Amino acid sequence: MNTAQEATRREVIAQYGVVGEPPEPDLEGLVHLAATISGVPTAVINIIDDRHQHQIATVGIAPSVCTREDSMCAVVFEDAERVVVSDARRDERFARNPFVTGDIARIRFYASSPLVTPGGVPIGTLCVFDDDPRELTGEQGAALDVLAHQVVDVLELRRLARELRRSNEALEGFARQVSHDLRNPLTAISGFLELAVDAPELADAPVAARAIERAEAAADRMSTMLDDLLAFARIGGVPPTAVRVDVADLLEEIQDDLHAALGETGAHVVVSADADLEGDRTMLRVLVENLVANAVKFAAASGTRPRVEVRVERSASGMRLIVDDNGPGVPVADRERVFGLMERGQNVTAPGLGLGLATCRRIVEAHGGQIGISDSPLGGARIWVALPGSRRFEPVAV
Repeated sequence: MNTAQEATRREVIAQYGVVGEPPEPDLEGLVHLAATISGVPTAVINIIDDRHQHQIATVGIAPSVCTREDSMCAVVFEDAERVVVSDARRDERFARNPFVTGDIARIRFYASSPLVTPGGVPIGTLCVFDDDPRELTGEQGAALDVLAHQVVDVLELRRLARELRRSNEALEGFARQVSHDLRNPLTAISGFLELAVDAPELADAPVAARAIERAEAAADRMSTMLDDLLAFARIGGVPPTAVRVDVADLLEEIQDDLHAALGETGAHVVVSADADLEGDRTMLRVLVENLVANAVKFAAASGTRPRVEVRVERSASGMRLIVDDNGPGVPVADRERVFGLMERGQNVTAPGLGLGLATCRRIVEAHGGQIGISDSPLGGARIWVALPGSRRFEPVAV
């Protein structure tokens, strides 16, 4: 027995989370179908680890566990091919097996198709059997193979769902912590701003009064954003509402929030929108703000006066958001990697922690869209976002 292979198999089986759990209805449906197609009374989905065979779904018998040494399927499942035996008493692989001799059962007809993961790891079988000798036609055998593939598909979906739940639980915990850590200082800032805006000295200082008004508005928007981001994490990244979003309106808010950065760098931001975007307004605002802030930041860091052009246009499949800049651009080799968490490509001295584009990808994918990078006619990078259209809309609260 190869220890490394068995360790890999144990790990894969654990990821599916089916051993020791109640049978999945989808798996029960597949074993019923296998028995019907094969014309036998009994069908089983067996998961086989280094010590035991676990029957995780059955028809014709109650689910049980036996040692790997007693298992018929354990003899053949690693060969990863269909096995058909019309009378197990006449097959040297099974003739002395307790499931054949009568010590456990009196199986005569036996057929199985292997369960092989997408990574090529055999983990068990879809098995059909009968107490009487019989044959399996070619069509029945092929159908058994198809059903075995379907079993693996169900297991993969279960694994992905488990991973998504864990990921979303971790995300929600992180979002709660961030929300908690930011809420107190944000409340304090809002309180100081309220005191400042009421100060009589501001009557003769219109510039300062306007600055405080902007700060108050930014604090309110940040509070709303924290609430919405926490809700976003709780629902696993699915936007709670779909509305029409005017990008020009978003850019007005965003430029207010980025007022200091835009002023310091002399950045010029232009927006051209032939149509509205469609999706969750808060999430799309975070998306556009990240893209604009990134464009300004990297252009300024390269010594260029930033120019950013934001455009929304219709496409055959929905909507396209395009953000062009005149910064240093992104090398082709880095254009996928920079969307990962904590990644900044080859520019390791770039400002920031490398979280912005990862956030953008999550928002875009939550909307069922795609995001990518290409060369910009302005000389820098073009970030494009493709979003599906034809959503149901709810009115935007103004």
